[in-house]
Order: sequence, then C-alpha cells, then structure tokens
Amino acid sequence: MSVAGLKKQFHKASQLLSEKISGAEGTKLDEDFMEMERKIEVTNKSVFDLLSKTTEYLQPNPASRAKLNMLNTVSKIRGQVKTTGYPQTEGLMGDCMLRYGHELGEDSVFGCALVDMGEAMRQMADVKDSLDIGVKQNFIDPLQNLQDKDLKEITHHLKKLEGRRLDFDYKKKRQGKIPDEEIRQAVEKFDESKELAERSMFNFLENDVEQASQLLALIEAAAEYHRQSCEILQELSGKLQKRISTASSRPKREFKPKSIRSSMETLDNSQHNGLSYSSSLKSTADHISSVPLSWPESPTINGDIHQAEVLDQPCCRSLYDFEPENGGELGFKEGDIIILTNQIDENWYEGMISGESGFFPINYVEVLVPLPQ
Repeated sequence: MSVAGLKKQFHKASQLLSEKISGAEGTKLDEDFMEMERKIEVTNKSVFDLLSKTTEYLQPNPASRAKLNMLNTVSKIRGQVKTTGYPQTEGLMGDCMLRYGHELGEDSVFGCALVDMGEAMRQMADVKDSLDIGVKQNFIDPLQNLQDKDLKEITHHLKKLEGRRLDFDYKKKRQGKIPDEEIRQAVEKFDESKELAERSMFNFLENDVEQASQLLALIEAAAEYHRQSCEILQELSGKLQKRISTASSRPKREFKPKSIRSSMETLDNSQHNGLSYSSSLKSTADHISSVPLSWPESPTINGDIHQAEVLDQPCCRSLYDFEPENGGELGFKEGDIIILTNQIDENWYEGMISGESGFFPINYVEVLVPLPQ
C-alpha cells in the first residue's frame, strides 16, 4: 500500500474513533437513502434466513440437508442425475412395508395391504424428490445467486461509501490545515460513491417483483407436491377399503383343532406301512455310501466363512448404493457388509470395507452387529 493509501486509512480510523468514543457527528445522508439502505439490510437478512429455513422445510434430517445443498441442479436439468442422491423417509417406510408384506404373502389381508401402501409410499418418495429438485432450481438457487451477486455488489458500494465519508469528514473538520484541493477531491469521491450505492439500491428495490416470482415458484412446487400426494393417498384409500370390504364379506373358516394323539397314530401307521420301502432305501443308501465321492471346494462356503468372521465384530449391511461426494466419505453398493469402527453422531457412522475406511450416513445401512456401548 502506498503512503497516500496508508494516510487515508489513518484518517478514516481516526474519524471513526472520534465518532464512536467522543460522539462526534458525521455527515448525515438524506432520508430516502437511509430508507433504501434499511430495506437492503432487511432483504439481505431475509434471504440468508430463507435459504436456511427452506432447506430445513424440505429435509429436516441434517445429513439429507447437506446432500440437498450439494445437489447439482445443472446436471439434473441435463438429465444426468436421476435422483436427489439421498433416500426420502417415505421411500424408507415404503421399502419396510413391501418387505414385510411380501413375507406375509398374498393370502394375508394385512400383507396385501402393506404391499399396497409400500408401493404408494415409494410413489410419494418420487414426488418428494421432484419437490426438492424443483424448489432448489426455482427458489433456492435464484436466492443464492441474489445473495452472491446483487446484494454482495450493493454491500460493496455501501462499504466503500462509508470509507469515503469518514475520509471526507476527517478532512472537513481540519479545513485550513489540509489543502482545499484534497478536500475537494474527498467531496467528489464521496458524491461518486453515494451515487453508485444509491443507484444500485434503487434498481434492486424497483425489481423486487423477481423475488415475489420466486416465492410463487415455491408455492406452486409445494402445491403440486401436495396435489400428487393427495391423488396417491386417495387411490390407496380406495384400494384398502376394497380389500377390507372383500375380506369382511367372504365366509369365515372354521377352526379345526388337531390333537397330538391322532398325529402320532398317523405317524406310526405310515412308519409301519413303509417298513419294506424303508429297508430298500437303507440298502440303496448303504450301496451309495460305499462309493467314494470327491467334491471340489466350494467358493460359496469360503464366502460364508468370511461373512461369519465379519459378523463376529460390529458391522452393518448397506440398504442402498452410496456415492461419496466429499473427502473422507466411504462409498459402497447395496448389500455390502461394512465393518463399523465408530459412530460420529446421530447421523453418521465411520466404517471400513475392502481395506478402505470413511464416513457414511446411518440411514443408508441396517446394523447387523451393533457397536459396543
């Protein structure tokens, strides 16, 4: 920095000190300018808070919120990204219902109802993905751009204006000791900065209809999400009512107890009737056992032994593919067995797979052997 620059910095610091400590009066700007400055300050704060609150509204889970912040909307527009990269809670609930519904089978009314609801919850997860991506593209990203460019530029002009005001006030109070030419230059620079700051604030506030349009985009995305969710739930409600009505109208089966005594008698009779058959089976088995057999080592057995070794220590099974997006994260595929080494917090584990270690989200895995308390 030049000597003149250092001198100017000293003047500004001296003037600021006298205003803060001694209560010296600085040059007051007009009321219109002060009102615009106040509105810009409020807008800046509102944008900062809206960005934070909107991501919390879309994803209450902190881990998923971090993923949402890293979502590449440009890739999504070009069709290079098919999902948000993190599981929705509706999808996790749907997977759980589908799993147990299929286990109960088609002859179970409750099992069929679980399958119906699981499929509906998966559809709602897809709708939620669309909401997250749409709001990020049409609301969060434009607000972020507003904060990073327009508001940042206005803040720069206001900061420069304040510095030149301090320099002007310092020289004005020392008129006679400081050459008139320096005072005149300070006035010109002060006026120049005031005009730049005033013009940028005026243009920004005159075009605030753009921010209203972004709010409308948020409302329309939320309305579309709720409309599609309502359609899915209404269709599900109709299916469940139909299943309940059908199950209620079909004749009830009679319970016929089977005694242990009758079961044993049936077993004895079958053993008696099949005596000669059992004997022939035994002789055949003796003949087969006399033939030496040689079996190759099965790789599946080795795999089972390896899995048994893994299950002897804290570990988990992955429910989904996880692609690391930050340094220190551990990537894996669905179904992989991961050794658990530590729990970082309520949302992240630390683990190891194939000699590599790193962090991964808790809701991506199912714990098989928990970490020691």
